[in-house]
Formats: sequence, C-alpha cells, structure tokens
Amino acid sequence: MILDHVSITVNDLGTAAPFYDAVMAALEVPCVWREADGIGYGIRSTEAAEAGSYLTILQRPGVVADRRHWAFRARSRAMVRAFHAAGLAAGGRDDGAPGLRPHYHAAYYGAFLLDPDGNRVEAVCHRPGA
Repeated sequence: MILDHVSITVNDLGTAAPFYDAVMAALEVPCVWREADGIGYGIRSTEAAEAGSYLTILQRPGVVADRRHWAFRARSRAMVRAFHAAGLAAGGRDDGAPGLRPHYHAAYYGAFLLDPDGNRVEAVCHRPGA
C-alpha cells in the first residue's frame, strides 16, 4: 500500500456527501467522522497500527475538478458493480461501466464514476473470478 491518506475537495458537501456515503458503503468502508466542512472514511494509521487507509472529503467552495483519478479497492466484482450502481443512484455520472479492462491486466475489473463535482473515482478488483 502506497497511500496513507488522501483528500478530495468538493464545492458543496451537502451535494457530495450522499454520493460518497453511498459509494463508500458499497465498498464497506466506514464513515468515521462528519463535520460541517468534511467527512472521513476508513481507518487512520496510528503509532500502534500503521496499516490504515483514509479518505477525507473536504468542502472548498469555488474548487474546480481537475480530473484526478482516485481508485478504491474492492474485494469482489460484485462490490465494483455495487459501487457503480450506488454512485449513479446518489448523483454521480457514469465514466466507465463495470467490466474487465484487459489492457491493464487479464483480471482487472473496474468501474468509473464522476462525482457531483466531476472528480473521477473508480472501484477496482484485481482478483480473477472474485
């Protein structure tokens, strides 16, 4: 694992929160804090346990999406499909339906969405037949 934590900025947390709540729930990633200008998902690393991975969604009015690509691990292809369906139902836009992406590798199964601000997010499962 390379990343310890990342932050994605959005214009309006009220619009973005239902989307991120839905896609993180589909990936079974818990929401661990919520404030007026931010939401946190996942597990923070500590001095006793440094294997955490953490996502923060921060409200920053006036921010412009720059098409960065954030890929989240899924344990199964069913989770990838659930991520995609949940995101669409919660205001996201399709940017690549669930399916194999053999140009990455033979078992790469991913789905891509644009959040309400246009940030590109993905769920991916690398396990064959999972």
